[in-house]
Amino acid sequence: MAPSAFQHTVQGPAVFAGVGVHTGAHTRVTVRAAAPDTGIVFIRTDVTDRDNRLRPTGEAVCRTQLGTVIENAAGVTLSTIEHLMAALVMLGVDNAQVEIDGPEMPIMDGSSLPFVQVLDRAGRRAQSAPRRYIEILERVEVRDGDKRASLAPADSFETAFEIAFDSAAIGRQRVDLKMDEAAFRKELANCRTFGFLHEVEALRAIGLARGGSMDNAVVIEGDRILNPEGLRRPDEFVRHKTLDAIGDLFVLGGPVIGRFEGVLAGHGMNNALVRALLARPNAWRWRSLVLDVAEAV
Repeated sequence: MAPSAFQHTVQGPAVFAGVGVHTGAHTRVTVRAAAPDTGIVFIRTDVTDRDNRLRPTGEAVCRTQLGTVIENAAGVTLSTIEHLMAALVMLGVDNAQVEIDGPEMPIMDGSSLPFVQVLDRAGRRAQSAPRRYIEILERVEVRDGDKRASLAPADSFETAFEIAFDSAAIGRQRVDLKMDEAAFRKELANCRTFGFLHEVEALRAIGLARGGSMDNAVVIEGDRILNPEGLRRPDEFVRHKTLDAIGDLFVLGGPVIGRFEGVLAGHGMNNALVRALLARPNAWRWRSLVLDVAEAV
């Protein structure tokens, strides 16, 4: 599927609701159309005493423990945006106003598939402005011990990820994919988040995982998968980490033309990579496919 040369927004409102995996708060979300060049804007409708608009940028990411949290200058936060962000960028939704009445995006089933489905029902509408891509010109890499993440030049968007866990339920997994909308739908969208049973109580003690269950995560105990239905794919774990990375990269403000590689990485490394790229303006550029066509003519 060829990348689009023009921006898109949703055709009609996309409405859904659910529980936040960490806060346990039930929230309702409405994704509405937005004008060209707006980008993605989150609006906390439950906040009325200060600025309630949040833009997902690299600098706005304030926490990355088990999810991506953004914050605005007024101190308003929104948690766990990455699964919706992945669906938006891979379905080609450049501009949208996302209204939410609570502090955390619903986890739904733990994957991006429910977001894909509601966006499909809402439909998409082409806009007159050219889509702007982030084209990677030079390799940028961040490391933390044996963890690393990088972006490198490529002709299209490519993703590679590798994970390793002591649990035999996961082990070492690697996936390497050329990524477009069709590939995202087929290879990644339905892959769920995961966690270990022994970590749940510790997480709840610090205010996390309060809404987590086997309805919205793959739960592992020792070497066993506890979910009665099992896995959706044998390597669902590494595919979900790839999905997370795609959502985390969209805080750059546009889809990427380049190759992402992650090894044992998570949300923190993904954001460190975003910030490292933004700190090296010669390593990337904005690119419009409309201008490419005009130049070819």
